[in-house]
Amino acid sequence: MDNSEFSHKSVMLEEAVNGLNVRSGGVYVDGTAGGGGHSFEIASRLEGTGRLICIDQDPDAIAAVTKRLSAFDNVSVVQSNFVNIKGVLAQLGVFCADGVLLDLGVSSHQLDAPERGFSYHSDAPLDMRMSQSGLSAYDVVNTYAPGELVRILSLYGEEKFAKNIVRGLVAAREKKPVETTTELAEIVKNAYPAKARKNGHPARKTFQAIRIAVNRELDVLEDGLQNAFSSLNVGGRLSVITFHSLEDRIVKRAMADWCSGCTCPPDFPVCVCGNKPKAKLVNRKPASPSEKELEENNRARSARLRVCEKLDPDGIS
Repeated sequence: MDNSEFSHKSVMLEEAVNGLNVRSGGVYVDGTAGGGGHSFEIASRLEGTGRLICIDQDPDAIAAVTKRLSAFDNVSVVQSNFVNIKGVLAQLGVFCADGVLLDLGVSSHQLDAPERGFSYHSDAPLDMRMSQSGLSAYDVVNTYAPGELVRILSLYGEEKFAKNIVRGLVAAREKKPVETTTELAEIVKNAYPAKARKNGHPARKTFQAIRIAVNRELDVLEDGLQNAFSSLNVGGRLSVITFHSLEDRIVKRAMADWCSGCTCPPDFPVCVCGNKPKAKLVNRKPASPSEKELEENNRARSARLRVCEKLDPDGIS
């Protein structure tokens, strides 16, 4: 891959980086570096002892961000998943960060590179692996039991026609393996009632669900959020961009848990649990892209930004 070809429009660039409240001498982590848009903005705001650690599991992204940030001598680029943030920081001799940014979901490059097999718009081998290694979409589609496929489509894609789709998929793979994105998209389309095909491409939810299953995105997110938050200094911030309701629900719940204090029943006269808030929300409601950004990048339409700040363990912010 030519590194210059890694195109990814950084969604809510200013809002997400501003949410980190970057201090010039602080230590920051971009846990999903992608093409390096957010990383470049963070690095540009650092001075002196300031440091940026860029993490991404995609080898293409690593090549692109390394090239894009080559002029900065205070940037470390590591190929890994953000769920491993504690280990990555420890290997670099860093044990706490002043801010972590996570831009979740699939990148524009991954969608637009046909050979990656993420999109139903291009004919390509079924792949969808962000890390370009391990279990692929081909494996999921052709080897998973029907019941598990129904669960994946229903849970990760919120697909109400999951049973119809899986029925068609199983029938197709009994004749020959389902090998390409076009084949899968056609199976989904044929399983959809005609009147339900009007609201976007019928395969959108199925492709999302299989991609999430292949990359274990929601499992990784649950653990990754906890690991990122525990890696923050007091006063450090976690800035997270989500792109669908499943991700946003997990982030919202995690931040609500950190921000909640006493968990005693309401009828207790005094607190006996001793729990104190570990964080406070920076924006009470999730931020959305501006109209201007939506005009320039329609893929940002579902993006939501949530930011929280870590509090002192003794309850002093």
